[in-house]
Amino acid sequence: MDDSTERLDRAFAALADPIRRDLVARLAGADATVSELAEPHDMSLQAISKHVKVLQDAGLVTRSKDAQRRPVHLDSSVFELMTKWIERYRRQAEERYRRLDDLLGRMGDEEVPKQTGAKDVS
Repeated sequence: MDDSTERLDRAFAALADPIRRDLVARLAGADATVSELAEPHDMSLQAISKHVKVLQDAGLVTRSKDAQRRPVHLDSSVFELMTKWIERYRRQAEERYRRLDDLLGRMGDEEVPKQTGAKDVS
């Protein structure tokens, strides 16, 4: 398995959890500390730290030291990789739908044979 496949696997697995998706959404607006990330959740700091660690191991976030603070930051490189992967399959699906639309359009253009011999007995 190549490196990009492993990175995608870790990223998608990390984002399978709704709490981690919420943390990523929060970090999309601005960097935050673990304490700030924990505020809207009914969870301990330790539990939030574990979620941040999973995101960090997946390459989705990084941490830095800023005096007494240890802010968490989004790392866009894995998101770019995920976007490219999703976009490839979106284009393939779009092309299949386009071919189906063309086929249905051609079928609709064909004259439908009229049935004969059936009488309306109302």
